Formats: sequence, C-alpha cells, structure tokens
Amino acid sequence: MTSQSREIIAPVTGVGMDATLTRGGDEAGPHYDKVFGFLREQLLSGALKSGDRLLPERELALRLGVSRPVVREVLRALSAIGVVEIRHGFGSIVRKPDFSEMGDVFTLMLAQQHDAVEDILEARIAIERQAIRLACQRSTAADITLLRSRLAELKATLHDPVAGAEADFAFHEAIIAAAHAPMLESLHAAIAALLRRSHYERRVRITALPELENYLADHHSQLLTAILDRDEAAADALLLSHFAIGATFERQAPLG
Repeated sequence: MTSQSREIIAPVTGVGMDATLTRGGDEAGPHYDKVFGFLREQLLSGALKSGDRLLPERELALRLGVSRPVVREVLRALSAIGVVEIRHGFGSIVRKPDFSEMGDVFTLMLAQQHDAVEDILEARIAIERQAIRLACQRSTAADITLLRSRLAELKATLHDPVAGAEADFAFHEAIIAAAHAPMLESLHAAIAALLRRSHYERRVRITALPELENYLADHHSQLLTAILDRDEAAADALLLSHFAIGATFERQAPLG
C-alpha cells in the first residue's frame, strides 16, 4: 500500500495499543481534548504523514473510547486549519502543509493584540536577514529576473499607496523565494497577511515625504545589487539600514 492510501492511526512503534490509546486515563480531560491531543501527537511524532488516510470515524472513535460526533468535530477543526482534508465517501487525509493558508488564522488571532503590525516587523527582519544572505548564495538567473521585474513595478508605483505597498511586498517576497529555503518561505507565508497590512500602513504614512523616492527606488536597487554581487555582508547591512531608514521616515511622517 502506498503512502497515498496508507491508513494510519496505529500506536507508536514499540508501544502497545492499550498503552497508546488509553494513557492519561482520568486526567485526559474532555473527549475532544483527548482526540485532538492524540492526533496532534501522531502528527508531531511523524506517525501520521502527508498523504496518510486516517481510520474511519467509527473505528477511531471506538479505539479512543469517544463518540463519533466528537471525532467528527476534531476532524472538522483540523480541516479548517488545513491539516487534514475530509473527502466524503473516502475518509480524512493528512494534507501537505500549506503555510500560506495560515495567514488568515494568524491575522484573526492577532487582530486584537495591541501593536500587532509593529511586532510582526521583528519577525520580518529576522526572516529577511537570513533570506537575503541565502539569496546571495543560491539565487538563480530566474530569481534575478523576477527581482528586476519586481523592482521595476516598485519604481512605477512610488506614489500609489495601494499598488506601491503591494509592489514593495512582492519585491521582498522575491528575496525570500531567491533564498530557496522552504522553511523560511513557509514562515513568511504564514505571516504574509499581516506583512501586507504592515507594508500598506507604512506606505500610507510616508507617501508624502520628499525623500520617499530615493529611499524606495535607490535602496531597493542597492539590495538587488548586493545579491547580484553575492555580497552577504553588504546585503545584510543594507537590509538593516533599509528597515532603520523606514522607521525614521515613519517618525517624520505627519500625523493624521
């Protein structure tokens, strides 16, 4: 049986069925938590992998000692966040991770958090600093072509807060792609919705500043040049300067 049709919910290798499915006993908590916790452990341990098919709801409920509606509720929750896919008439399949789908989840979770957009900038800096260093090492001709195209779009939309913010985001997204680092891409994709909002809000605040054109056009051009030169130290220094200058412009921007 291939991994695409492999039915998994067996106990962890080397552990008896009863021990795996009933451990925790009285302290296991509500049945929902019991089912969710068990599936979470199976996913984290690697016992469940992308493409695996879970046992039918009835059998899973029997093995875990809970009702089918509880199992169904957990599976729907996992489906909502993109962990499993429920195929009617076939069963539930573990999905290949798609972190871009987590953007809305993060946005909703952080929407009520004070200064969420400002805080996300710290994560962005950490991701992009590593990405631009890797881009200096790994970028291909296709990556450079994309970066040039994104830079041209950025220069063409300097005074348009909406289109300009999207072009700015797209340029930095192309740097992430040029790193050829799947985990960095996944992390970036997971916070992309908040990053887009951050780009837009910053652009709205600084669009009227006379220094904007030099900052956006020239500095992004310098970032691309550093990647072309394979100069990791220069690229990293320019990126830090890029964020510092942007923060300075925000402080100078008129209120309201």
